[in-house]
Amino acid sequence: MTSPLIDKLVDIKGVESNYIDAWGKPEIVKQQSKRKLLSAMGYQVDDEESLIAQVETEFQQIWMSPLNPVQVNRDTDELFITVRLPIELVNDDFVIAIDCEDKSTLQQKFVPIDGDLINATIIEDIEFQEYLIKLNHSLPLGYHQLKLLADDGDQIAAMRMIMAPSSCYHPQSILDGRKVWGLSVQLYCLRSENNWGVGDFSDLAQLIASAAKNGAQFIGLNPIHALYPANPDACSPYGPSSRRWLNFIYLDVTAIDGYNCPDVQELVNNAEFQSRLDHVRSLEYVDYEAVTQLKLGALERVFDNQNSHFLSKNTKQNKAFKQFVKEGGDSLQMLATYDALQEHLANQGKPSWGWPVFPKEYADFQSPAVSKFVKKNAKRVKFYLFLQWQAALQLEAANQVATQNNMSIGIYRDLAVGVSEGSAEIWGNKDLYCTDASVGAPPDVLGPLGQNWGLPPMDPEKLYHQQYQPIIDLFDSNMRSAGALRIDHVMALLRLWWVAKGDNAKDGGYVYYPVDDLLGILALESQRHQSLVIGEDLGTVPEEIRSKLADNGVYSYRVFFFEQAKDGGFYSPSDYPVQSMSTLTTHDMPTLSGYWHCHDLELGKELGLYPTEEILSGLYASRHSNKQQILNSLHGHHAIPEWMDRQVDHLGMSKELNYDMQVHMATGSSALLSLQLEDWLQMDKPVNIPGIFKEYPNWKRKLNQDLEQIFSDPDIVLLAKKLTKARDNAK
Repeated sequence: MTSPLIDKLVDIKGVESNYIDAWGKPEIVKQQSKRKLLSAMGYQVDDEESLIAQVETEFQQIWMSPLNPVQVNRDTDELFITVRLPIELVNDDFVIAIDCEDKSTLQQKFVPIDGDLINATIIEDIEFQEYLIKLNHSLPLGYHQLKLLADDGDQIAAMRMIMAPSSCYHPQSILDGRKVWGLSVQLYCLRSENNWGVGDFSDLAQLIASAAKNGAQFIGLNPIHALYPANPDACSPYGPSSRRWLNFIYLDVTAIDGYNCPDVQELVNNAEFQSRLDHVRSLEYVDYEAVTQLKLGALERVFDNQNSHFLSKNTKQNKAFKQFVKEGGDSLQMLATYDALQEHLANQGKPSWGWPVFPKEYADFQSPAVSKFVKKNAKRVKFYLFLQWQAALQLEAANQVATQNNMSIGIYRDLAVGVSEGSAEIWGNKDLYCTDASVGAPPDVLGPLGQNWGLPPMDPEKLYHQQYQPIIDLFDSNMRSAGALRIDHVMALLRLWWVAKGDNAKDGGYVYYPVDDLLGILALESQRHQSLVIGEDLGTVPEEIRSKLADNGVYSYRVFFFEQAKDGGFYSPSDYPVQSMSTLTTHDMPTLSGYWHCHDLELGKELGLYPTEEILSGLYASRHSNKQQILNSLHGHHAIPEWMDRQVDHLGMSKELNYDMQVHMATGSSALLSLQLEDWLQMDKPVNIPGIFKEYPNWKRKLNQDLEQIFSDPDIVLLAKKLTKARDNAK
């Protein structure tokens, strides 16, 4: 069916028909792709009669609702609301009552017809009119409840009123012109003398203290969202189970009260346990299955000790635990229930990778069978609640180390763009997600065939009708225990590339989101948490989002290797926007050494990433040209010694070239400079190869040195001093 109704629906639902690709060329979204995306939103596109009925029902629901679900305003805006009523009521007296977040109450009497008539329609022979009503009160920043009352005080409707600041938070030192540097690290990659085969929150605290003493002002992390305790090899931090909660694997078991009790010590000092522990520590890659078994085994005994001595009595610990659980609400209960249920099914040998394969009675969190499971397995659910509590405590302890060391930013966290299809987050709120589609990217430099990330998108309209609470919760939870938040694929605030299930990634289309509302909420949460915000704006980025982000105080993300002019030359870091975070490489790219020696291209060939030799030859040629341009730029800025060869054919990557490139970046104009710890250690293997699943051990490669060794290296200490000096002198 190719009716005008579908074309109209495409426009109304924000499905884009045209876009500009990563190479600046106009592209047209296929008609079939747009139909499939509407279908993923729940529209009966193959049945015209049903589709007409759906659209008519939605239309009537809007007009039968006197108020919108939610409205986001900036503190500089004049305040108006729209009110929809049958014509026979528009001459009546009404009251607007606003319950402010600070517990104050404001009221305003009005008659609808005194406002501006902006729309009207007929539904079942009754005329409805929509009026624009000006509010006479100014509102404080925050989340408020606006109620429409009849003259006798009866409530007719209610909506959420969100008052947001004009910009995200900026630390005063950054506003004063200070330029800082910090390290980015994949937390699981950290090696130390004490961790259990995976980096943990105690390692993070140690890294923060050491880096701060050497001039760093922040430590950037991978997403530390909750993954899957019963499916540990689903280890991608960008395909989590819940973005509101933490990955328990980062717990330092030895730092939890109760670790020294006899039962726990009996287990961990056992010869077999110690042998397994030594093994996972020695590996070059994280063995998530083995580490999870070790940690869960010890944590179960720690919990049993805490549960019997503290968490079942009127103790200080139990009060704190109960408060944490209360504040976590349904979201925390849902995750703990999911983890316990998934584990239960896995132990029985039943399909358990995610809720789509759970037995039918467990397919919904709100089902009676799930409630029965929770009652029957209350202790196990409590165990997973306990793990989240301890993770939050340990993360905050690391955050306090940053504060104590006077870091201007401290920890900066990373918010993934979505959750995986089988996640707890979707299980608990299926209405919000379109599970017949996935988020991805159209063809671009990083993915010439397009990308499908396997992450079902939120339905923008359902998000609106849920009064934006899911996005508020995400921003709020991910700004805790941190001084900054990086938003992965920040273009998602404006639009997301949706791919219908079963389709090729290149056959998707963009769906637009209420960007101004989402940026307002982001600014509000940023100011509340005093959290600087960085937006990862790589790939196919319309200029409108970059300017919007800048106007809203979001820091751009500038990667040196992507900052290339049309003539092939690389822009000087001194030309980057001040309101940006610059970096040499990212977790999705080869390391500096790997890039220079083309290890990524060699690896790609081994993995079959390049369909033809011609494509691979072109990539090698492009790499050679880019390296020469980089070398020309470094010499032109006197960033490397004169004795270094000017021809890339004769110059391999050395420690001196590596470190000089990092110092060159530190002279740039970006307020923030992030450097990868892997590059400090001159590592050549990447931590992730985009688009690869089992062919390469993504998200597993550890650092090649223990934390205790890194900052005892005089060359690294000297590099840190040079970075600090260059940042202090940068303009």
